[in-house]
Formats: sequence, C-alpha cells, structure tokens
Amino acid sequence: MDKKVKIAVAAAAGALAASVPVRAAFHTEKKAEVPEMPAENVDLARYRKNLSDAIRIPTIANKDPEKTDWAVFDRFHAFLRERYPLMHEKLELTVINRGALMFRWKGSVEGLDPIALLSHQDVVPVSEGTLGDWTHPPFDGVDDGEFIWGRGALDMKNHLIGVMESVETLLAEGFQPERDVYILLGHNEEVMCANEESGATAMCAYLKERGVHLDCIIDEGGAILPVNVKGVINKDLAGIGVAEKGYADIEVAVHAKGGHSSQAPNHTALGKLANVIRDIENHQFKAKISPMLMELFDRIGRNVSYPVRLVTCNLKLLKPALAFGLSYVPPAASMMRTTTGVTMASGSPQANVLPQRASAVVNFRIYPGQTVEDVLAHLKKVIRYKDVEINLLPGWKNPSLISPTDSRAFQKIGMICKSMNPNTIVAPYLVMGGTDACHYQPVCENIYRYSPFRVSTSLLLTTHGTNERIPIDSMEAGIAFFKRYIRELSKA
Repeated sequence: MDKKVKIAVAAAAGALAASVPVRAAFHTEKKAEVPEMPAENVDLARYRKNLSDAIRIPTIANKDPEKTDWAVFDRFHAFLRERYPLMHEKLELTVINRGALMFRWKGSVEGLDPIALLSHQDVVPVSEGTLGDWTHPPFDGVDDGEFIWGRGALDMKNHLIGVMESVETLLAEGFQPERDVYILLGHNEEVMCANEESGATAMCAYLKERGVHLDCIIDEGGAILPVNVKGVINKDLAGIGVAEKGYADIEVAVHAKGGHSSQAPNHTALGKLANVIRDIENHQFKAKISPMLMELFDRIGRNVSYPVRLVTCNLKLLKPALAFGLSYVPPAASMMRTTTGVTMASGSPQANVLPQRASAVVNFRIYPGQTVEDVLAHLKKVIRYKDVEINLLPGWKNPSLISPTDSRAFQKIGMICKSMNPNTIVAPYLVMGGTDACHYQPVCENIYRYSPFRVSTSLLLTTHGTNERIPIDSMEAGIAFFKRYIRELSKA
C-alpha cells in the first residue's frame, strides 16, 4: 500500500476510535411507506424484437452534418413509425435539425408544466480493428435468449425502445396524462457537435421560444447495479444522476528550432513538452467530498452491516481522511475532483528530424462548480515553462448544475424504484460522461439521469466497447418503470 494511503487510513482509524461508540447505533435507514402499485402490462416479446431490429439500423452520426448518412436515420424514423403507430397517430411530432424527433402528448389539464423523457437515436461506431473480437456482429441485434447483443443495446436503444413501448402501451390502454408529456429523441449526442447543430440544443430552443418550462426530465446516465459484499451488504443500487461533469480537450505545445537529429540539443521540443506534462500531472485538482457524494455514501452506509457501519456512521468526521485516501483510487477520485488525463502527443514526423513543434492533448472532466475557464487558469498557474502554447479545442462544455434530491421528481423516482424492489437503495450520484440532458437547463431545473435496467458493473463496462449487450431478464422491469414514471409524474 502507498505510504500516503496508509497515512490516510491511519488518520481515519484514529478519528473513528474517538467517535464510534456514540453514533453507530443510530445510523440506520428509515423504512419509508411505499404505496402498492398495480402490475403493468408489458409486451416483452415485442420489445425484444423491436430492440433487435433497432440495433440493426446503424444510426451513427457525424460532427459534420454533411457527412452524416441521413438515409440511415430516415430508415430508423420509418422503423419507429411502423412499430409504434399509435404514437405517430395520437401524438404531435416535430422533426428538428433533420434528425431529432420531438413527440408531444397533450395533457388533459391546461397550465401545468410538462414532463419530458429523453433518449438519443445515435450510437458510437465500432473501434477499428476490434470487429473480430465481437461474439456476434455489432449490428446484427442477435437475441440468444439470455442477451440481446449489439451497438446500442445499453447506450441507448434499450432506453429509447423502452420509452416508445411504454407510451404505445399506455395509449392502447386508454391512459390520458394530466400534464403534457414530451418524448425528445436527439440524433447526435455521441459526437458532441457544435451547439447550433445539436439536436438537443435545438429542441430546447424550440421549447423556450414557445414559453415551455419543463417540470422534470429523465435521461440516460444511471442503472440498477447489484451491490453484494458478503457479510456487509446485499442490495440493488439505483443511482440517479443529479449532475454531470463538464468536458474539455486542451492542447499544450512548445516550439524549438528543429533541425537534423545528428545535432540534437540537450532538450528538444519533446523534452520540454515532457516537463510541461510532468507539471500538469503533478498538480492534480484538489479532491473533496461534496454534499452530493456525502449523500451517496450516507444512503449506502445506512444499509451496511456492523462493523462497517462504524465507518459509515461517521462520514462527516472522516471527510478529510477519506478524501485524501480515495484521491489515490482513480474511480473514486473521479467523483471528487476535476480529472486530468494526458491522452495524445505528437512531435516530429520522422525519426531523424528534430521537432519544431511538440504538442500534447489533455482531457479534463470538469467537476460541478468549476468551469473551463478555471481549468485554463489552473494550467497557466502550474506550468513553469511560460512559453507554452495553450489551446482550447472545439467540443468543450461546462459541467451541469446539480438537480435537487428533495424535488417531487426525485422522490417519485425513488418511490417507483422501491415499489418494484424494496431491496433497493436510491441515491444521487455524479455522471462521469455527458448526456443530452444538460442542454435543457434553460427550461428545466429538475433533470435526472437514470436507466431502469438491472445490469452488473462488468456488463455496464461494455458500453462503447466490445460485446455490448443487455440481459433479457432486466427488460420487463425497465419497461414497467417507464410506464409508472409517466403515470406518476404526469399527474397534476
């Protein structure tokens, strides 16, 4: 174990020794009353077929709209019209920026803020050279009885088709929402395109121009994860994303005279760049345990068994030591600070030529409360070589605001999760990646990121990777969640 981590653990143990006897007995989860909800009708066979067929349409967007294969998106839209006729008959459909689809389900009560369910139609491409590593081809949508395989199975055609299935079934059942319900399907979430080309940004602008303020939004970002540590905890964790990190790629570059490598100076441009990179990596952003993270730890901590609860019941006292120790564990550190990752570098185009310019790209995932401007200021402060060139690359965005956990929407999500499985911990968390949801901040304060499908952590890691797939046994509950969500959240 690293010396600094040992010190952090020792500090935590010392603080714990002073506080445990008083507080451990009282730190348990209160059992809230959860109303019974009737069972939902779910056509699982139809969902499986439609998800498989949706995966077979390779809806891959491009940052440059001129390079997007619009015929594929037209095919996907025709597929949705064919499979969900009631939605297309009874809901108002507006096509925005050629590929984004906005459905409006008119509510029965005037003057209420609508709710919105988000999904995106596009998927990421398969990484070059990895096609042969797939068990089943990524765009075949194979259903083997245990999983449905393919690109989009988890990100996020499972979610999109789940929402469509829910609305179609509710329409067939004669359900009428009191609030307007919007189904907002972006078409270029994965490529982080410029705002004027973003389907989500354009749909938000459309709503804002018409004076629409949304009561709440649900988008991708979370999942139901089994948390099973023998003798400590055996629960499902429904992580509700209440915020997401920002994103910035920043190029740092240094210049030198160049020339033939046979007359190399002590430090080439690459050598100078190495010192710049070292300065950046040696000056990480400060880690802290935010109120949002404290609430996540607290909600999980109330469900663990003794003696682990001796730690979880004293989190406030242990915050400094925990922040210090966890900052050396990358997955935990990413929840506590802006992360810094040097990902690309370039120098001379040939081995025997001294580089005249050497550059590196640093990827930052920006913590809520900080901005891209803060990151740029940090770089200028920590890099000692002042002749460095610093360039913010296109595609950046600031982190989202943090949505409240005491809102009607968050509480309803928790209630629905508990009604479906009382053995569920519902907790807020920070989404590491980006979603379309952040683009709707001008028209909504209650934005949540959650996909109600139960998957293992290892399976979740196939998102954007090889052998992406979704377990069939997670599907029925996911569709039932969306139906209950629409029923509950569309009430006055």
